[in-house]
Amino acid sequence: MELAQMVTQAMWSKDSYLKQLPHFNTDIIKRCTDKGVETVFDIMELEDDDRSKLLQLSDSQMADVARFCNRYPNIELSYEVLDKDRIHSGSSVHVAVQLEREDEVNGPVIAPFFPQKREEGWWVVIGDPKSNSLLSIKRLTLQQKARIKLDFVAPSPGHHSYTLYFMSDAYLGCDQEYKFAIDVGDFESSGSESD
Repeated sequence: MELAQMVTQAMWSKDSYLKQLPHFNTDIIKRCTDKGVETVFDIMELEDDDRSKLLQLSDSQMADVARFCNRYPNIELSYEVLDKDRIHSGSSVHVAVQLEREDEVNGPVIAPFFPQKREEGWWVVIGDPKSNSLLSIKRLTLQQKARIKLDFVAPSPGHHSYTLYFMSDAYLGCDQEYKFAIDVGDFESSGSESD
């Protein structure tokens, strides 16, 4: 997933996220990071005058930056582990995820070095960082809103910690992660489970 971001934006994941922005060279990025401005969201939150003074770009260059910022995804994510009190070893764990785009602009990804037009794609992943294992994964495209459900099989009884990842395949710096835990009860052999 990170590789797709790097290929699309023609940069390394260790590079400043600001490198994705049009006309942002090393000097501009250094000026920004010296002022504590390190993400695309930080650029958007600046007052217009402060942004102009910091970036020192022409009007047409600023228009390119504004176009990128307007297209850069700002997505609210909420999630819920369903039937959290009834999870037993071997049963299915269901995690409902709701996504809502804050902005209405959509269209192809702004990636000047990518050789063709490319649409945004997203991954929603549940992983266990301790064992470095992937439990559930779904790929989606997101226009305005989406609801999805991820499932995985409950492990052995006890307390288990997981991470929910929401990752772009096109932009760096807009990925999200949320930690959650479940308490798994002993295996139940009653006929109450359904597949």
